Amino acid sequence: MSISDRFTELAHIRDSLGSLAADPSRVVMEKILSPTEAMIAGKPTILVGTNNYLGLTFDPDLIDAACTAMTEQGSGTTGSRMANGSFFSHAALEREFADFYGVPSAMLFSTGYQTNLGLLMGLLRPGDKVVLDSHSHACIYDGCRISGADFFAFKHNDAEDLRKRLRRLGPDAKGALVVAEGLYSMLGDTAPLADICAVAKEYGAWLMVDEAHSFGIYGETGRGLCEEAGILDQVDFITGTFSKSLASLGGFCVSRHPEMQLLRYGSRPYIFSASSSPANIAAAHAALRAVRDRPELKEQLWANAERLHAGLSGLGYRLASPPSPVIAVRVPSHEDAARTWNELLDSGIYVNLVVPPAAPDGESLLRCSLSAGHSFEQIDRIVAAFETALGGADATRPHAASAG
Repeated sequence: MSISDRFTELAHIRDSLGSLAADPSRVVMEKILSPTEAMIAGKPTILVGTNNYLGLTFDPDLIDAACTAMTEQGSGTTGSRMANGSFFSHAALEREFADFYGVPSAMLFSTGYQTNLGLLMGLLRPGDKVVLDSHSHACIYDGCRISGADFFAFKHNDAEDLRKRLRRLGPDAKGALVVAEGLYSMLGDTAPLADICAVAKEYGAWLMVDEAHSFGIYGETGRGLCEEAGILDQVDFITGTFSKSLASLGGFCVSRHPEMQLLRYGSRPYIFSASSSPANIAAAHAALRAVRDRPELKEQLWANAERLHAGLSGLGYRLASPPSPVIAVRVPSHEDAARTWNELLDSGIYVNLVVPPAAPDGESLLRCSLSAGHSFEQIDRIVAAFETALGGADATRPHAASAG
């Protein structure tokens, strides 16, 4: 394929969305009103697709910390930590993450995407074996591809299929890397991490879990699905992002292996990317304290998730998973999904439009992500908008079916 052909292909994707006035890349939030509202096309709009799970983006403690850091440390680091050295705040936040997880090693990266890319590129070499969940995020696939490792997908959330894949590797299963996520961002379902961990350990494989969408949300202290599953002391690497529950920008990796610190000398995204700005680091640090000290945020988030899930289920929609902070409505047709997304936006509700290949299983999704900042009144308005846009449980509409 030539570069010109690639541009033509991308233009076709753009035009297929634009013909239905449903191109998310063209949506501009003219003014951010709160963690859960913005002005879009001159209209106040409820944001239910931002991944702002704990609703901390306008939290006074985070804003004060970010402003102070910018005043005292400047607007940016202007280079990587390997080239320019580390700011005290970067090292302090790494110690805080290590302490929070009770492990000896923590590293920060400039984005969540680069965290997985940096870990995998630092760990893996051509000929290494990776077995990853088929619904893994693009950055996990990309990290495996760039590393040159041999990688194989097991059926989504299927520990028995993982066992088959490892068995087929024979002696290479020992020392292979198994990769799963906590909460999967498209369907909102969670991994059977205890079962996956047991299989990985049975074959002598290493285990990496991406908690990008589950950090701060699951587990007694907010340390994610690994904590909830009781396997924190068995997982080898846990990654996460600042851009969801922590309301900032950046990413982290923690490990029970002190040797992970050596990746600073071999992870290209870490070595060659400018480190996160002081404001981002300070905001993430303040948000981590909120995760530790304010459990009521998680409680409110779950109350909102249960309320929206119950409301949409009561209308008869096919939801992709049990209640979680990500609630995805399955829509068989790409055209119907795009048209409905636009109707919701016209009603003052912004959700995520997800179409194949980003949407698993060949169906399109109208994806909602809940926030602790949403009020029950906003949740009820979201349900009402879905009822109007999708026609309720009218079996003649292609969107509606029994919940499942």
